[in-house]
Amino acid sequence: MTISATPVPILTDNYAWLLRDSNTGATAIVDPADAGPVIEAIEKAGGRLDAILLTHHHADHTAGTDEVRSRFNCPVIGAAADRHRLPKLDDAVKDGDAVRLGDAVGRVIETPGHTRGQINFFFPDGDILLSGDTLFSLGCGRLIEGSAEEMFDSLRKLAALPGDTQVCCGHEYTEANARFALSVDPDNKALHAFVAKVEQLRAAGQPSVPSLLSEELQANPFLLAPDVASFAAVRAKKDKF
Repeated sequence: MTISATPVPILTDNYAWLLRDSNTGATAIVDPADAGPVIEAIEKAGGRLDAILLTHHHADHTAGTDEVRSRFNCPVIGAAADRHRLPKLDDAVKDGDAVRLGDAVGRVIETPGHTRGQINFFFPDGDILLSGDTLFSLGCGRLIEGSAEEMFDSLRKLAALPGDTQVCCGHEYTEANARFALSVDPDNKALHAFVAKVEQLRAAGQPSVPSLLSEELQANPFLLAPDVASFAAVRAKKDKF
């Protein structure tokens, strides 16, 4: 494993993610919406930043980008499809493109649903998925711009990744997602075990993420939906929960 991912708490319940390639010391930050704590975290980690990765255009994921870029003079990588509404991109990427960080090579996965231009980054060297607002722990993003069909297909892409994949999502929503998940799947033993672990982490003041994809596949109601219609029904219930 060469890539590690460390959550950087920002705003009210967001996470930026600090990535580091242990072979070279190269680092990247994902979704730096609040420049102050992000810059502080980078400085504490050695003061090196090689890239900024953006998952989608919402301000709570991008607002600090230009300040961080100016401080560390590094390139910004984001979706070509959203180039017109992201901070200025140095590298506009699309599905299947490679993103290099030191010796590690990540893959861009287009995951429309929450937004039309949402992308995720998967680094197999560390089994790390930067899932933005596509896949949350025990949840998924709201369908702000995309359709249920698009989000279902996006989640199927992510579900096909290795079970050891660490799901590094953009928000600390797990406890709220857990309450909903238990309401629609109350007899799921794996879900109850998952929730108990989350409650222990949060009680200790720790992030609930990253979670393991293998655990999400057993407990997340949106990944358990067998077809688009079932997914859409669960999503509609969550929107009103």
